[in-house]
Amino acid sequence: MDFDELLAEAAAVPLEGWDFSWFDGRATEERPSWRYADRVAERLRTASAALDLQTGGGEVFSYAIGKAPGQRRLVATEAWQPEVAARNLEALVVRADDHLPFLDATFDLVVSRHPVSTPWTEIARVLRPGGIFLSQQIGDGSNRELSEAMLGPLPPPARRNPGRLAEAAGLELIDVRAERLRAEFLDVAAVAYFLRKVIWTVPDFTIEKYRDRLRAVHEEISVKGMFVSYATRVLIEARRWP
Repeated sequence: MDFDELLAEAAAVPLEGWDFSWFDGRATEERPSWRYADRVAERLRTASAALDLQTGGGEVFSYAIGKAPGQRRLVATEAWQPEVAARNLEALVVRADDHLPFLDATFDLVVSRHPVSTPWTEIARVLRPGGIFLSQQIGDGSNRELSEAMLGPLPPPARRNPGRLAEAAGLELIDVRAERLRAEFLDVAAVAYFLRKVIWTVPDFTIEKYRDRLRAVHEEISVKGMFVSYATRVLIEARRWP
């Protein structure tokens, strides 16, 4: 397909949910070594009440639940189209932002994959004493190569320290680590769809607004066979003490 056909295809792909199967054969991304979804499943096996924050389409939480069957209270929050997550999850799905509509000490496990923001104080509040917070987060400067392809040179990214933020909220750190992961985009449709879906990469992205920049990426892929970017992922696990 030519450039215009590829962009038309990217524009037509639905955005609901957090299923990335459309990228099969068009893009690849290394996965973190810690296997986040399996870690969630391990923690679920000993949890009596668990909360997934900003669950997206619920796909990751659903996988973990399936790997750890048992009787427990399961809740998820999502501010954007919670009805999508409700279709995918055997859990109560609540529309909520950073203010969590739950009583103090309600959950012994809180998890979150790629949250837009992390309400540390609220997480500590709803965790029971001894409860665990487990999260895989987007690291500083993630996919900077892709952002700069659209926006031009950017200033150095802000340096966040999730470990310090967790401790400031009253949580004890168990594990914090980061990995830089190679992503390869094999056509410009994959780039355009990724930018439509992962909105924090280029917050004001639309295909029409960035058409000229996308053409430059298309030409680079035509010569090199791919566009390469690097994602940063951070794992954090912390415990609430009394």
